[in-house]
Amino acid sequence: MWADTLLGLEQGHVLRLAVWAAACIVGGTAVLAAIIVRRMDAPMLRHFGIQTAAWGAVNGLIALWAWRGLTLRDFAGAQRLVNFLWLNTGLDIGYAAVGVTLMLTGWRLGRRLGLVGAGFAVCIQGLVLALLDYRLIVLIGPLR
Repeated sequence: MWADTLLGLEQGHVLRLAVWAAACIVGGTAVLAAIIVRRMDAPMLRHFGIQTAAWGAVNGLIALWAWRGLTLRDFAGAQRLVNFLWLNTGLDIGYAAVGVTLMLTGWRLGRRLGLVGAGFAVCIQGLVLALLDYRLIVLIGPLR
């Protein structure tokens, strides 16, 4: 793979991460605004909205930081990128597992819906981030 092709794939990946971050910020904030405007007592939605917006903000900062560091890579740099993406994919799956654990724990501890909502948001974040990272791994393909 040529260095400019890899750079283009990385740029697309970071842009997709930024779009996901923006969608999370807007979506999480919209959920919170709807709860406030309607004066609802919805702990599940409130914690889902808080987690979603917070993860969106963090992902947005990561995308901004990553964009600044994009550059042409040699073979060793490409291999480091793929290794980092595999590590990140594993961590993302771990986030999803933590989210499932939070959901189950919240449900089993007397239907603590705030914990269930937060866990659901964390699970979604982990799965989407894992899919984004894995997509880039597949697009890069085997390095030779």
